[in-house]
Amino acid sequence: MAVSLFSPAKLNLYLAVTGRRADGFHDLVSVAAPLDFGDTLEARPGRDGFRLECDDPGIPADGTNLVLRAAAAFAAATGWRQPVDFRLTKRVPAGAGLGGGSSNAVAALRALNELAGGPLDAAGLAAVAADLGSDCTLFLAGGPVVLRGRGERVTPLPAAAAARLRGQRVLVFKPSFAIATAWAYGRLAKRGADYLAAPAAEARLAAWVGSAAPAGALLFNNLQPAAFEKYLALPVLLARLRAECGVPLQMSGSGSACFALTGDGGAVPALAARIRECWGGAAFVQAARLA
Repeated sequence: MAVSLFSPAKLNLYLAVTGRRADGFHDLVSVAAPLDFGDTLEARPGRDGFRLECDDPGIPADGTNLVLRAAAAFAAATGWRQPVDFRLTKRVPAGAGLGGGSSNAVAALRALNELAGGPLDAAGLAAVAADLGSDCTLFLAGGPVVLRGRGERVTPLPAAAAARLRGQRVLVFKPSFAIATAWAYGRLAKRGADYLAAPAAEARLAAWVGSAAPAGALLFNNLQPAAFEKYLALPVLLARLRAECGVPLQMSGSGSACFALTGDGGAVPALAARIRECWGGAAFVQAARLA
């Protein structure tokens, strides 16, 4: 039996980093939503342990890949150690702040759980996912969620608020360079002045949730100043697109991918053309919807 699973990208529509913890991680309050765009992970019984193939030669297929780390974690949690071959069809760019690696890890956990006959329930999957990475657990939810702690505490966004996000058209775009998550958070800590205190972060989110404001009113990311200080191509282009097309724009997570909320999609051709004009043919540009 083979299992093939969709592994979605995500966007951080709201990201308030509230402070640095004693363990070196950061606390945050965030709203994240999966996209209807992503990778595909296939898992089938193998002959020799856990193995991974990927159609992107730039993606490591060794034990550093989160798919194989997830497989090892699943085996440790369940004792199920049957050989499995994974094949990853990669569409989500790395180093983009789109959660591609974390999503692949969760897809691997779900695939193994299915192949093994379901030894882990929802809580068990969430516990293993949380140990793999701060933004892994959100991919088990299947819709807009609120993240707290270092990202491992996940609750669904209230239904009325989630309805304002589901189905929204977005244009995701990334320059040819990536931004390392550790660098972005380290730079935030060095700057020191960009944190938003937890009560203020919660109040800002609650105000949007309790209102009828559109999705664009939710956008916030206090990692942007740190990234924009070094990577000037990001703020320059976002300012130009905002002035020319008048759509809400933001960087996702720690970058370098950004996104625009495009309403009925009418602005997409002009946005895409300007992005490629400014960032060149190597820019990643993808239309999608919030799931």
